[in-house]
Amino acid sequence: MNAAEIRAMRSEEIRTKIDEAHQALFKMRFQAASGQLEDFNRVTQLRRDVARMETILRERELAAQAVEGGKP
Repeated sequence: MNAAEIRAMRSEEIRTKIDEAHQALFKMRFQAASGQLEDFNRVTQLRRDVARMETILRERELAAQAVEGGKP
């Protein structure tokens, strides 16, 4: 998922995607521990997607504070 796709989503959708990604990562950690995980690169990709989504949410939060006249 790239940044443009994430920015096109609403904040609630992004939070939902983050929750789903965290659940998937949890399952993948168990699969890795039991030797069942085949695609280890997927873990890295999911972690980066989560970081990207959280960054965009933070950008929106800071932009909202700037509009309200709060301190950045």
